[in-house]
Order: sequence, then C-alpha cells, then structure tokens
Amino acid sequence: MYPSPNSSPDRTYICPARRGKHKIFIGMAPGVGKTFKMLEEAYQLKQCGVDVVIGLLETHGRKETAEKAEELEMVPRQWVNHNGVVLTEMDTEAVLARQPQLALVDELAHTNVPGSQREKRYQDVEIILAAGIDVYSTVNIQHLESLNDLVARITGVVVRERVPDRLLEEADEVIVVDVTPETLEERLRDGKIYAMEKVEQSLQNFFQRRNLIALRELALREVADNIEEDALEEASNGTKTDPLFCSIHERVLVCVSTYPNAIQLIRRGARIAGYMHAPFYCLFVDDPDRFLTKAESLHVETCERLCKEFGGEFIRAKDYDKAKAIAEVARSYYITQIVIGESQRSHWKLILRGSLTHKLLRLLKNIDVHIIGGKGSGVM
Repeated sequence: MYPSPNSSPDRTYICPARRGKHKIFIGMAPGVGKTFKMLEEAYQLKQCGVDVVIGLLETHGRKETAEKAEELEMVPRQWVNHNGVVLTEMDTEAVLARQPQLALVDELAHTNVPGSQREKRYQDVEIILAAGIDVYSTVNIQHLESLNDLVARITGVVVRERVPDRLLEEADEVIVVDVTPETLEERLRDGKIYAMEKVEQSLQNFFQRRNLIALRELALREVADNIEEDALEEASNGTKTDPLFCSIHERVLVCVSTYPNAIQLIRRGARIAGYMHAPFYCLFVDDPDRFLTKAESLHVETCERLCKEFGGEFIRAKDYDKAKAIAEVARSYYITQIVIGESQRSHWKLILRGSLTHKLLRLLKNIDVHIIGGKGSGVM
C-alpha cells in the first residue's frame, strides 16, 4: 500500500508513481470517535514502520484525542491573516515537502480561511493524494452534499460546510465509526464532546434522540450503498463477487402472467418495494411455443406500463421452464424478495407436475417468496 520511504522526494512530488490512497472515517455526528479511531489506526501503522504525520488535527479540547495525537509527528500549521485577525490552517505545501507515506487530515468538510490557496480542506487533500501520499480523513454524514436538504428536514439545521458525494465514491476505503445514540448522549453529558455549558442546548437541538437515530441510519445506509455499488460494478465487469455484498439492500421482483389479477400483484409488489426503499422489477416469461392473443398482449403491455409508473424495470424472458427463468433473473439482478400469485393449476396437475412455488424454493436460496392469494392472481 505504501511507497518506499527512501524514494526521491522531488521525483515523487513532480511525478508520483501512483495516486495516494484515501481512507475516510465517517460518523453520524460529532463525538462518535472518528478522529480517535483514525489516530489509533495511524499509530498502529507507525509501530509497523510506516512514516505517518498529522497534517491537520482538531481536538476540540477532547483530552483523550489530544493524548493520542502526542504519539505522532505533527506538521506545523500555516498562519493566515484575515481582516487583521491571524488564523491557522493546514500547511499543505509543508505536508508535500515532508513527503510522508501517510498524512492524517481531520474534518474534510472544513472551509479554509479566506485568502487561503484553496477554498476547502478536501481540495487540499486532493492535492496531497495527487502527490502520491496516502490520506486518512474524517467527516460527518450531514456534510454530504446530496444529503443536505434531508438533514435540514430531520434536524432543522442547515449545514453550511459540505463535501461532494464523489469523495466517498472515489475513496479507497470508507469506515463507519458507530456508537448508539445513548452512548453519544452519555459522552455529551460527560463533557467529552462540547464544553459543559453547551450540553443542554445541544441535547435540545442537534443531539435530540430522534435526530441521532435518523443520522445513524443515514451513515450506515450511505456506506452500504457504496459497498453494494462497488460489488455490482465488479459483477458487471466479470469480476467474481461475493453475493452477500450484493444483497445488502432489498430488491423486489414481481412475476406476472396473462392472468387478470397480475395488476394487483404489481401494486402489491410496488408497496413492498416502497416499504423497503428497494429497487422494483417485474418479470414476464413467454412460452417459446405459444403466441399471445391480442388481449393477452395488451394485458402484458398494461403490466409493463404500470411497472414503469411505479419506477420499476420490466423484464421479458423466453423459456419453457418458467421457474428456471425466474431463478436466473433473480440471480442476475440480486433479487431478495419475489412476489408471485397463487397457482391456478388443478389439484391433479399440482400433484403430477408440482407448483411453481415449490420449484422456486428448490432453485433459490436466501430469497423470500411472497405468495399472493386471490381469484385470478396466478402467475404461470
């Protein structure tokens, strides 16, 4: 992962052998322990011989964090004069000149003091990565650009400092630093996050229990989405992917037929997908030896139109073995929930040939099958 510490600083700076790797520690709110976790991992790497420096650290007066930082080398900050007030920022050029193997940069969403070379701290991080230096950084979920409006609705707080979503998408690794809302409230009351005089105000505003629960879910879901997208991209590129990674989120498949109540199946499936915030698909399997009547063709077109109205994707397949076709689509699309209608076959046909449901259950593993009853709701 790391370049040789003996490589030429000048050559690495001008034309790095590779772009640095970026690891982001993300959490639901201040105080979950992102910075401490980052420092802890960095210290372990230092013990293994990796050249680590702190590019920028914000302790916010937290004793444990400050003590952990003492074990690592810190690059001095630069002084910036703004309207007669002298403030400090990360000295990006000093980090580049120092050429460590790994730089720690806290609070990725921070806005630099006006007059700085770059507006945002994440832009400084991109410069460091481009120089071939690995970076560990931290950010809270509410700072993601795409979540800004949602976070404002949840908490009533408009977050001014934001980072583009692509930072998480492009990161080599994203770690969720997670604690329960109860633990975070306890830390807040103990004065481990903010000064004691700010505790009650924080508990009544941003740190309300319902806010923390919602933000925690957002953080966990965001990282799950990234993992799943990476897994699906690997699968589309022909890379062998663990199916478990592609089943982090639910995916609903409704199997429709020429029976009239297939429309009800689509509506029921769409509701299930809505409850689960899941992608939604409909599948119609054609019998290669049978031509649809005009009425049946119109019915299938109606099913397709309704599926798309619900934001779903309509899939058509041809196969003599309908259960096999459904199973293949389910595996290809990483389906986790299948909705089918009650079998319309006679009692004797079920005995002689078996039901579609039984065949599916034999072919599929780790997929829930919902059988929807009702006259005319059969699927195959």
